[in-house]
Amino acid sequence: MFQSLLKSLRRPGVRATFPVLALAALLGACARPEPGAEINDPYERGNRSVHRFNTAVDKFFFGNDEQKGVIPIIPRPVSIGFSNFASNLGQPSAVLNSLLQGKPGPALQNTLRFAVNSTIGIGGLFDPASKIGIPADPADFGETLHVWGVAEGAYLEVPFLGPSTERDLAGTIVDIVIDPVNALVDTNEAAYITVGRLTAKVGNRQRFADTYESILYDSADSYAQARLLYLQNRHFELGIEEETFDPYEDPYAQ
Repeated sequence: MFQSLLKSLRRPGVRATFPVLALAALLGACARPEPGAEINDPYERGNRSVHRFNTAVDKFFFGNDEQKGVIPIIPRPVSIGFSNFASNLGQPSAVLNSLLQGKPGPALQNTLRFAVNSTIGIGGLFDPASKIGIPADPADFGETLHVWGVAEGAYLEVPFLGPSTERDLAGTIVDIVIDPVNALVDTNEAAYITVGRLTAKVGNRQRFADTYESILYDSADSYAQARLLYLQNRHFELGIEEETFDPYEDPYAQ
């Protein structure tokens, strides 16, 4: 059933209309903050259940200080290579979103970066573009919706994906559908790309284990901590200057 759904989404007509439908659904579905609420989290009870599930999944695969996970450690050089590879695959999508946001400068920068890393960087395994002064300028459809004036909506914790918002979740779905890389590869190549991206995520989780585990296993309220950090970081990425306050945050914590 899931494969049939993916095939239907790849049809030209569906691919062209799906982003519009997702945006229309988002405009109608984004929950507004309750009066006086400092963080827009009307689904907190369900979100916390998903957070417990995600934490259990993380502990099973990666472990913590008390338990070893089932996934073996990926050597750091290999991890960095796959991370570079996955980042490079995201450049065409970043170019498209930069254009949708009316930002030709970042679109050109990401195009040059993709060209350099795909050739000199051996398919993106290495990152010579950064060394010659062409850094990545990330852009996604969630950011595009923000530029278009779509409200952030409620905070969400998504199974396996983790923290998000209604706007960002819709953006993630649209990014998958409109990603230019998906339109240029066949089924076999798509499978290799998926494996590469998953390996990159596993490697990044292992490289930054201390940060992940301090949030998930060392916090008094890991859900509130993950929510606060996600929203603060996302607002920083979007250039939103107002500070996010969390009613669960300890004002005396250092």
